[in-house]
Amino acid sequence: MKKFITVIFLIILFASVLCVEAQTLSTQDKARLQAEYDALQVEIAEWQKVLDETKAKKNTLQGDVTILNAQITKAEKEIKQRNITVATLTTEIKQKVANISSLEVRIENDKKLLANLLKKKDQNEVEPIFYLLLSAPDLSNMIVDIDDVQTVNKGLQDLFAELRSVKDETQKEKESLDVKKNQELDAQYEVEQKKKQISQNQTEKKQLLTFTTQAESNYQTVLADRQRRAEVIRSALFDLRDAAGISFAKALEYASYAAEKTGVRAAVILAILSQESDLGKNIGSCYVSDLNTGNGVGKNTGSPFQQVMKAPRDTVPFSEITEGLGLTWATTPVSCPLGATYYVGRGFGGGMGPSQFIPSTWQLFVGRLKSTLGVSLPNPWDPKHAITATSLYLSDLGAGGGTYTAERNAACRYYSGRACDSKKPYNTSYGNSVIAKAEKFQADIDFLKSI
Repeated sequence: MKKFITVIFLIILFASVLCVEAQTLSTQDKARLQAEYDALQVEIAEWQKVLDETKAKKNTLQGDVTILNAQITKAEKEIKQRNITVATLTTEIKQKVANISSLEVRIENDKKLLANLLKKKDQNEVEPIFYLLLSAPDLSNMIVDIDDVQTVNKGLQDLFAELRSVKDETQKEKESLDVKKNQELDAQYEVEQKKKQISQNQTEKKQLLTFTTQAESNYQTVLADRQRRAEVIRSALFDLRDAAGISFAKALEYASYAAEKTGVRAAVILAILSQESDLGKNIGSCYVSDLNTGNGVGKNTGSPFQQVMKAPRDTVPFSEITEGLGLTWATTPVSCPLGATYYVGRGFGGGMGPSQFIPSTWQLFVGRLKSTLGVSLPNPWDPKHAITATSLYLSDLGAGGGTYTAERNAACRYYSGRACDSKKPYNTSYGNSVIAKAEKFQADIDFLKSI
């Protein structure tokens, strides 16, 4: 039996050796990459200084060409910097994957050892100590047998502790891996956005340079075109779900106010509202006709819908909200559910106004909205109130992080309550659409700032 126990602890020692980390970047490689990264940071700062100094010459031909040159060069340096980050993260991700693989092998080995020790323990417990005392030919043999039983028990305790420790370590490595993967996605996304920026700036620069052989006064034609384009953007109708549309300029004003309060990008806030408006066109609006059941009818068709709103969870606060605002609950539109007939798993409608908060969730934000907006009674159908509520919720969902993965996952959570998941296409599709809309809105915002 002592030989058996010795073999077990040798195997435990061997399993521990399997957990040696995968080879990482050498100290020399790390130092080289860091030096290159720092040098690029200095160059980026220098080109930012050129941009700042050239602002005074904005809306002159030479000044605008200089600004575009600086923007292009700065973006090129930032791409190189992000590529260093991607390369480093790729190495770290490979290391994490190798570590997790080793830890999982270690867990499997520990499970096998545990099974063998438990089997040996069962065999020993068939012959309790008092039986050993009676059956032992002499005292020395009895002491050896008792010592073997205690050794097995001690081995079991150590192995349980080892298994718990390795499982905890594996979980931490997996969580760290997820963080690294998100960082890599963020860096890759930034590279792609910078490439788009460079392409756009180079096109604009090429167009401006055609004026270099002409009088500066001719350049005023370009400025006039820019002003016209800016006015088109500002005056464009920004659709809102279950509420009258407003101008893009007004929507941006509200979103910028909310962004200052929460740290969520205005473009992302507008993208969520635009996405919800698109959904409204596809799903339509309903009226609640019975507060006891939550049943209702289509706003435009009059067709019956079972459980438009969950009763009493949402019907009670819905009645209170509409009454407080002087509205009639039976003629106040809310979102329709996905399907007229209720079945388990179908879900409910009941989303109110541009932000599509269900009544019970809206009530959770009422206190914060009163403080943020300085109003006595927030209104889910008021554009400014709805936009601010969207921003607060997105902040709670992590969008304030400002990275691609943070904003995309927040959008998915806004829609379904869970992060983007390739196994849930409808969920991820929503997040992808929001990001695409945010890119467009950000381009318009940046253009308006440049005028």
